[in-house]
Amino acid sequence: MSNHVGRLGLLSLLAGLALQAAPEPEKQPMTAEEFVASLKFQQGAVTLPGGIATLNVPANFRYLGPQDAERVLVQAWGNPKGRETLGMLFPSDVSPVEKNAWGVVITFNDDGYVSDKDADAINYDKLLGEMKTGVAESSAARKKDGYSGIALVGWAAAPRYDQQTHKLFWAKELAFEDQPEHTLNYNVRVLGRRGVLVLNAVAGMSQLPQIEKVMPDIIGFTSFNEGHRYADYQPGTDRMATYGIAALIAGGVAAKAGLFAKLFALILAGKKFIIIAVLGLGAAFKKFFKRNKPAA
Repeated sequence: MSNHVGRLGLLSLLAGLALQAAPEPEKQPMTAEEFVASLKFQQGAVTLPGGIATLNVPANFRYLGPQDAERVLVQAWGNPKGRETLGMLFPSDVSPVEKNAWGVVITFNDDGYVSDKDADAINYDKLLGEMKTGVAESSAARKKDGYSGIALVGWAAAPRYDQQTHKLFWAKELAFEDQPEHTLNYNVRVLGRRGVLVLNAVAGMSQLPQIEKVMPDIIGFTSFNEGHRYADYQPGTDRMATYGIAALIAGGVAAKAGLFAKLFALILAGKKFIIIAVLGLGAAFKKFFKRNKPAA
């Protein structure tokens, strides 16, 4: 009996050692379909992280929280890790992994209350000229560092500010020397008590009509919650931003160190996202995901 038990114990020990020594089975890469199925899309009333704002997402859009948004940006679109967002919005009729996919990245700039007193006095043509000059000067330095040149072509949609809702939007057309299609950067800013809700859509210029058609919906269903609204600002208590509407359009945070001092740094920081999201999505997906083979 004791020998039998001893043999069983030895066999169990050997089996355990064999299991420990066995290599982990190699994980199969996700297919594009599996990746999309793993994303947790939301519709209806969505409260953004921190409770600062609510999106009433209609049926023609879908929202992804910060973690899934990061997965799309990094795994599907090939961006570097570490983009801190409040999530992303996608049109419901286009998969995030399709070549013509586009999305709206949501962030919050907590620089303080942005005064809109200069909104009616802004000469947007003059502002555009100054922005073009700033980008051209920075592009020369960029090329010396081995990067392709970049030019601000002009407004794809001229800036408009609604003083009733405190919402601002505009779109820029950008040209990279090594890219055949111009890049569309569509911007929405919702002014709040302690900062600005930032919504940026990046796509190809050919997608401008599609995005222009739905952007009023996005602007309409995005609002700060009570206590965080523009009207909730407390003078003398709450912090005020060091820039106004013009500088917000020209480069936002860059205005702290002068209107264009860091404008190009912001564009350069977003270059990889802009290019891959617009032109390299198919290639990026081939790298990160194994496509399903068609059935024989």
